[in-house]
Amino acid sequence: MRELVKELVNRWGKSSAIVFATILLVLASAIFEPSALHKSALASVWPFTAVLIIAALGQTLVIQQRGIDLSVPGFISLTVIVVTHMPNGNSSKLFGAIVLIFVINILAGLFSGLMVTKVGMSSIVQTLGMNAILYGIDISISHGTPTQTTAALQNFTAKSLFSIPITFYIALLITAIVGFIMKKTIPGRRFESSGASDSAGVAAGLRTDRYQLSAYVGAAILYTIAGILLAGIISQPDPFQGDEYLLSTVAAVVLGGTSLLGGSGSAVATAMGAFFLIMLQQFILATGATQAVQDVVEATALAVGVGIYGLRSQGAIVVNAFRQRLGSHGSSNPTTRSKVSS
Repeated sequence: MRELVKELVNRWGKSSAIVFATILLVLASAIFEPSALHKSALASVWPFTAVLIIAALGQTLVIQQRGIDLSVPGFISLTVIVVTHMPNGNSSKLFGAIVLIFVINILAGLFSGLMVTKVGMSSIVQTLGMNAILYGIDISISHGTPTQTTAALQNFTAKSLFSIPITFYIALLITAIVGFIMKKTIPGRRFESSGASDSAGVAAGLRTDRYQLSAYVGAAILYTIAGILLAGIISQPDPFQGDEYLLSTVAAVVLGGTSLLGGSGSAVATAMGAFFLIMLQQFILATGATQAVQDVVEATALAVGVGIYGLRSQGAIVVNAFRQRLGSHGSSNPTTRSKVSS
């Protein structure tokens, strides 16, 4: 058993921690609060787990580029409002609303990326301001009043396969795509190297500003997808529906082992972190605790994650980047060259 644990830790690194924590949480739920694992309880959990996973993947991209995105609530809330208020119950107008919100959010993400990379604004300041702008548009459209979602969107998110909603399969697919791009493609590996250190990235010949910019645009796309699914899951979504996804997305990323200092991260580990948080909320809810207690526990989970490995030293990452760069020039092994070029 000890050898198995050691092998898993060596293979998965920091990601193994969230896997073991999730397994322990499920076991604790089965022993102390089995109602949290009932089929009916899980049926209500899967859709919101999917939304959190997708939103947390967006946050992962920004954090990997040494930033933090405080505009998550604004993106998700505006998405929910546009895809409900613009069609106003008319399913034939849903596609136009979806196209519009993608355009709006991509432009917003592009603007944030440009302000951070070209103007030099702090990601916290810029995304906090962007969050206010998005909420301003949100309120001007909704006037603070929720609207019923369209039947088409509601029917789509209600579909299931093997008793698991289609939204969860969408989240798994997106996780696989993001994970594949980050770990198996040249741009993805360069994205991670660029995020480890700006100076190391420049020394390696990378245009780090391009990768930072792509992080904000990619995050905006993922937040939009999360918001669209959320608008279908909730029959009458609130204009402030995205508020609960700020702390939880950061917590999911940190619990998944991605450092707040940027660099390497794992889409799968982030998804596991999101699943852990949802199951933790479910467990606490089954005990009859209040929302305030749930918020405290979630904040504690974030603090523990940061304390364990969230603010780890960048030294190893930077050295690794330089070693890869040196290896691309000095190694005579073709296999090594092919790995380094990625």
